[in-house]
Amino acid sequence: MSYRKGELTTAGINEGWPHQIARLSSLGTMKQADVIAAFCANLSLCPRGHTVVWEGEWHRVYCFAKREDAEAFLERFGGEWFDPRDKGSGHYWHFWYKGRAAAKEAKKRARR
Repeated sequence: MSYRKGELTTAGINEGWPHQIARLSSLGTMKQADVIAAFCANLSLCPRGHTVVWEGEWHRVYCFAKREDAEAFLERFGGEWFDPRDKGSGHYWHFWYKGRAAAKEAKKRARR
């Protein structure tokens, strides 16, 4: 896969903006998008996010550099915490495997 020079990669987003909130895309109508943009103007929101599918519904993932900004967004607009390790890769880039990372960690701890 090739990237354009200077373009944010998924890994770069996850590293620089690790606090992520997933929200149903159907909730982000044009009017709502303007409200979200105004609210996030002074927050640490990444200029680029991503989308994922969970149970047949698309979710928009908002990425923040500061945890308190993500918490403020979550309180105002709802949604749920998104762990970037739960995002699919390769051909399945768009799938959200909710809880996969937590399950792997629990399995590791159980083996110790």
